[in-house]
Amino acid sequence: QVQLVESGGGLVQAGGSLRLSCAASGRTFSYNTMGWFRQAPGKEREFVAAITWSAGSTLYSDSVKGRFTISRDNAKNTVYLQMNSLKPEDTAVYYCAAKRWPELTETMTSFGSWGQGTQVTVSS
Repeated sequence: QVQLVESGGGLVQAGGSLRLSCAASGRTFSYNTMGWFRQAPGKEREFVAAITWSAGSTLYSDSVKGRFTISRDNAKNTVYLQMNSLKPEDTAVYYCAAKRWPELTETMTSFGSWGQGTQVTVSS
């Protein structure tokens, strides 16, 4: 099992930036792909971005492509989500997730471990 702890959320004005962090501990060697998802009030959880630990290959949703950047620090077992040009519609709880296979996917059910989430609020 792997434990995931997100941090870095907060309140920011539209056009601003935030960087989220996800620290992984436990059996991190058995998880090869990390992802970020988000859930806005009254909406379903949706995919944001994913990255493979080894190659650093990435995948983004169309709604954040060009504004968000996912990266990882293998030595620190930490994944980051740099969010720029934030919009009010980016307001959500952001969740970090891990999956075993080194395969990029948007499918939420492919991710077996989840963090508790961190709130991001973008004011207009």
